[in-house]
Amino acid sequence: MKLIFKHLFFCSLMGMGGFGLTACNDFLDREPITLITPDTYFTTTDHIANYVINYYNSYLVNTQGTVLFHQTTWNAGLAINDNNTDNYVRENASLQYFAKNWMVPTGQNLKEEYAKIRVWNYLIENVEPRMAQISGTEEDKKHYLGEGYFFRAMTYFNAMAKFGDLPIITEVLPNEESYLKEKSKRDPRNEVARFILKDLDRAISLLKEAGFKNNLRINKQTAQLFKSRVALYEATFEKYHRGSGRVPGDAGWPGKDMPYNQGKSFDIDGEIRFFLEEAMAAAKAVADQVPLTTNTHVMNPEYRQVYGWNPYFEMFSQPSLKNVPEVLLWKEYNKSLGTSHNAPYRTLVGDRSGITRSMVSSFLMKNGLPIYASGSGYKGDTSIDLEKSDRDERLQLFVWGESDVKLSDENSPAVKSEQKVVLFKLPQLTNAELQNRDLTGYRQRKHYTYDYTQLKSDELLGTNACPVFRAAEAYLNYIEACYEKNRSLDGDAIKYWKALRERAGVDTDLDKTIRNTNMAEEAKYDDLGVWSGDQMADATLYNIRRERRCEFMGEGMRWDDLIRWRSWDRLFTKKYIPQGINLWDAAYRNYENNENTNVKPIVANGSTESNCSSRDLGKYQQPFSLYQTNNQFYEGYSWMKAYYLYPIGVEELNLAEGLYQNPYWPRTGSLAEE
Repeated sequence: MKLIFKHLFFCSLMGMGGFGLTACNDFLDREPITLITPDTYFTTTDHIANYVINYYNSYLVNTQGTVLFHQTTWNAGLAINDNNTDNYVRENASLQYFAKNWMVPTGQNLKEEYAKIRVWNYLIENVEPRMAQISGTEEDKKHYLGEGYFFRAMTYFNAMAKFGDLPIITEVLPNEESYLKEKSKRDPRNEVARFILKDLDRAISLLKEAGFKNNLRINKQTAQLFKSRVALYEATFEKYHRGSGRVPGDAGWPGKDMPYNQGKSFDIDGEIRFFLEEAMAAAKAVADQVPLTTNTHVMNPEYRQVYGWNPYFEMFSQPSLKNVPEVLLWKEYNKSLGTSHNAPYRTLVGDRSGITRSMVSSFLMKNGLPIYASGSGYKGDTSIDLEKSDRDERLQLFVWGESDVKLSDENSPAVKSEQKVVLFKLPQLTNAELQNRDLTGYRQRKHYTYDYTQLKSDELLGTNACPVFRAAEAYLNYIEACYEKNRSLDGDAIKYWKALRERAGVDTDLDKTIRNTNMAEEAKYDDLGVWSGDQMADATLYNIRRERRCEFMGEGMRWDDLIRWRSWDRLFTKKYIPQGINLWDAAYRNYENNENTNVKPIVANGSTESNCSSRDLGKYQQPFSLYQTNNQFYEGYSWMKAYYLYPIGVEELNLAEGLYQNPYWPRTGSLAEE
């Protein structure tokens, strides 16, 4: 019986290839694409290209499993990728993370990761040795093989971000138990990260330059950018998690007790330096070649104007990005082909979600000063318009304010009847339709479009393109890696940072911002990026993190940042309570006797009928503190030490001698220990 169970576990190492949970023996006779074999299928360049594109929609994902390339969903989809961070909330916060409900699975937890890895091992193993026999141009054959290496690197990175140490498997494994047992050994995460970078180097050497297929497919600069992301992630993870048991060589690292790791030594300082240098080099290769999209500093369209008013805003709200150099990879949508989304409509009417006060408060004034600094000119937060006044233009462009233009296209009946633009006017805190409520009062405008054909109903009409990789990340990766390595900024880092600030309409005097940054004040706004473990970042590092946060609001970068910086440790001493707009100084009056029938009166009595938080809890809306009944988040989010890494499943631990449990997780199907 034990051998049978081992056989089932080892099947997960060989992979399920995306074809469902078939029996292992049956699966051994199946290929990654139905009814193909290497000899009959991988004979032309088109075969390789089609094999890879088959997996774009399902395998181009981030570390949380969010699909980056295909978001046909009924919610705001593209615009809600920062959920479950200090940037953004949705209707249901994660019970797994923030209510301490995460349990070790009794089954197998690595199976899905190695099913995906097998897809790319199969491609590389069957194509690379046979390149001379495959018809097509050498450049095309190399390119599509390079895409395979890119995807194997991405799949391994996502698995490493979840589990840490991993078995490195580069072949389609035979059904031999002794061989499979040997391959189940977990390699230290620094070795896994080096392997990922090696795959990316191979991809970079094979891929064509940006512009290939209008950047609808992976290219060399995309791989360079992703390499900088991987290297920066690993460098900062090893730096800030050192001593936690999550980093190879730690006294509490569980891998130290495995026989196959005996005799290994770990120069973690050297590893951190290596990864930072790799991050800088890869980021510079992109940043020096690819310019940022222009910001015209126009915050709203005029009457009848849909496109052409601000290229920076429209980088997130136009149907094609083929002529936007900053976007290195993007997703195209076409309603008639069944690929569309709902982001425009849901950012128009509300999506039971919201940006946090913590996020909004992090944006600087246009003069480069934090909002609390003397002479900043901050006008307060009694309305969103006032709060946005004279602020970083990313806040002005990408968060709705009362006087922002809501509709400008004359095809809109409201615009046509009024013969003028229609304004946003009021967050939907109390909307009669629950699905349309703004939980915090701050609604994201990034990924909105003024094209009325995408706005006229809740029917997945969205066809504005989705940027997947932007060159702005290379600028930010270089800045952060440079400072983490040298504790100072070189000329390139300063140049890149000033370019980002200039595009955002913010004073480019970096020193002025840093001099006027008070970390104790920043901590008051519950920006988790202030923290790494129990230590505050210095003012320069914090402002680098601030820049990253503001540039990528809503784009799904924040979760990885908080993980690698070890910022969730802050919740050990202070629960995180998401907040929204200043409701109880003045804004509450807007919901009294409002002529809009969808705007209901405020109910804030602590009952389950409440739509706003009580004035007794403070003047800022607290979307998860409306009532206490059956509410695990009334007093805020919690966190456990174990949650920085996923647990290994009980069945896998019992069946494979080479696996060990991650720190602070038990070997049984129960809750985390710390």
